[in-house]
Amino acid sequence: MKTLIIAEAGVNHNGDLNLAKQLVDVAADAGADLVKFQTFNANRQVTRVAKKADYQTQTTDRAESQHAMLQRLELTEDMHLQLIAHCEMRNIGFFSTGFDVESVDLLVKLKQDFFKIPSGEITNLPYLRHIGQLGKTVILSTGMASLGEIEAAIDALEKAGTPRANLTVLHCTTEYPTPMDEVNLYAMQSIQKAFGVAVGYSDHTPGIEVAIAAVAMGATVIEKHFTLDRNLPGPDHQASLEPQELKSMVTAIRNIEVALGDGIKRLTPSEARNKSVARKSLVASQVIKAGDIFTAENITTKRPGTGISPMYWDDVLGKKAQRDFSIDDLIDL
Repeated sequence: MKTLIIAEAGVNHNGDLNLAKQLVDVAADAGADLVKFQTFNANRQVTRVAKKADYQTQTTDRAESQHAMLQRLELTEDMHLQLIAHCEMRNIGFFSTGFDVESVDLLVKLKQDFFKIPSGEITNLPYLRHIGQLGKTVILSTGMASLGEIEAAIDALEKAGTPRANLTVLHCTTEYPTPMDEVNLYAMQSIQKAFGVAVGYSDHTPGIEVAIAAVAMGATVIEKHFTLDRNLPGPDHQASLEPQELKSMVTAIRNIEVALGDGIKRLTPSEARNKSVARKSLVASQVIKAGDIFTAENITTKRPGTGISPMYWDDVLGKKAQRDFSIDDLIDL
């Protein structure tokens, strides 16, 4: 099964359309399925006195409010249209997270046909109902959430009109970057068992190994932040992959998809070529004359595996040799 890889540009465009287009190019070159941005209006998103998260304070002007920071990072409707056109030109899907009802409606207007609920909105009942009534495919991120809160969000979406079959739930830890001892990838499988939904992983760890491990553990969606340069100013750059890292992650995930296979244990075509070389046969360990009895003293097991399998050891012992055998001759009956 192919993993949906979402390259999360987020707000790493710094409010610059040209930078946003460059991010689209990087995601397309890396082989991601979608490049994702964030659609919001600062006035609808936060109060003017709302504080920034610690990681945001460390990576932006400490004196700047969260409202002022977000205002600089808004994308206008025209910018959305230009990015959609650029994505079409680069043959990669455009995707964005709407952080409020009006932003979701803008994405509906722009013909986005599935929706991402960010971790911060998982307890926003009016917002959940608004997305739920669309009846579309929904990706629900669960950073900071308990199983009970996830259950309540799924219930709200279902009651509003989104079938559970349309839902993919992403395990996530909302810290940038996420410490390895707080990843808890097994929680992704707990979500799957608890709610019978498709699951994925929204990764904020440094590097690419956790995202790759998540695919091996059953993630059907991977979301990962990326940037042109981790040294750029802005709240999310430092916890993002650079272009070559994003490409390496996509390549590794595609390799893991192939490597997972179908679960049936069988002899593979390449193994078939090695089977006779690697396995052993019953051979004479000393000279055996016709009429001698095969014993544990006059036969042994050696490569190649082109003769009688050592699994027939007990059947051969006690039988009479039908011809002469030299040392290392394959035994036959």
